[in-house]
Amino acid sequence: MTSFVKPTEAYRQGQRTLLREYYTAPEIYGEEMERIFCRRWLCAGRAAELADPGDFVVRTVAGESLIVVRGQDGAVRAFYNVCRHRGTRLCEEARGRFSETIQCPYHAWTYTLDGTLIGAPHMGDVEGFDKRDYPLHAVAVATWEGFLFLNLAREPEPFERAFAPVLERFSRFNLATLRSARRIEYDVQANWKLLFQNFSECLHCPVIHPGLAKLTPYTSGANDLAEGPYLGGYMVITKEGGSLTMSGRACGAPVGELPAEDLNRVYFYSIFPNMLLSLHPDYVMFHTLWPDGPRRTAITCEWLFNPESFEHSGFNPDDAVRFWDETNRQDWHICELAQAGITSRAYEPGPYSPREGISAAWDREFLRALGRAR
Repeated sequence: MTSFVKPTEAYRQGQRTLLREYYTAPEIYGEEMERIFCRRWLCAGRAAELADPGDFVVRTVAGESLIVVRGQDGAVRAFYNVCRHRGTRLCEEARGRFSETIQCPYHAWTYTLDGTLIGAPHMGDVEGFDKRDYPLHAVAVATWEGFLFLNLAREPEPFERAFAPVLERFSRFNLATLRSARRIEYDVQANWKLLFQNFSECLHCPVIHPGLAKLTPYTSGANDLAEGPYLGGYMVITKEGGSLTMSGRACGAPVGELPAEDLNRVYFYSIFPNMLLSLHPDYVMFHTLWPDGPRRTAITCEWLFNPESFEHSGFNPDDAVRFWDETNRQDWHICELAQAGITSRAYEPGPYSPREGISAAWDREFLRALGRAR
């Protein structure tokens, strides 16, 4: 049975925010990319984006372009977007569908969707050349609850072991079966860590999000994950049978056969290092964060609903989408102001309050990941 503690119980006396260089220094950003984003499992979206054989998306991770494609055998694979001949980028489009092969636009080296080289013009005259020696460089792929994850490490930690604390935790929400209704992409001029820290506390909600504060009191709820790479818990929805929407009412069918208490809660979890997961009774929202330098982060936000919701004539996903798009933009703006202030030479680390215990826990996990544990 899940055990919850009050947010203030996760607090550690005396912890302060991170030093300025963690938000501004290119060398620390480079270290983050190598030690975190090139070693950890990263959420790359939903497996449903690759519905049919040949469907692909291109993701950029730590400056590396990756092709994620569903093969003719139905399996999803990922490869570096790099030809084995002279290194040319194979694919320019962000998404699309390959017919049956991937062909380099430079000298027409051709690969099957499982990465095997099958065509290399004029290489038959090269002594010792064997096409089997030149497959596309593969990247590890895993699926969890309908989400796709990538790992650039040569020998990645097994996904099941890395995600053990949350592997079955959200099964009642039927995440794998949910269907996407909307996706919005944002460009935020702030360090990726500020976005996680902001997501991890609601002390700012009465000031920044008055609409949200009316629907769920910022002092409500409790946490069940208060240390480590997966952090979060729930807040209480004020109105019985309500949800976090513009109308305050549920806008879709329940996402699963939820226990009674879940019908009056919204759960917020950060999945280190690039995913935010928000579980409502009637929909699920998730964000993926893609750092692009120490002062910029690209964010994708997506809303998922019970497939049955789409069959109802009165289904209005925009009730939830509009609510969170407004809330997101409020968050992004305040994070940009935080980035601007932290850049100042006057900035010094400030003390966390008991209401910011999960943000402080996130900082500890980040420092552990860099080998600088407090």
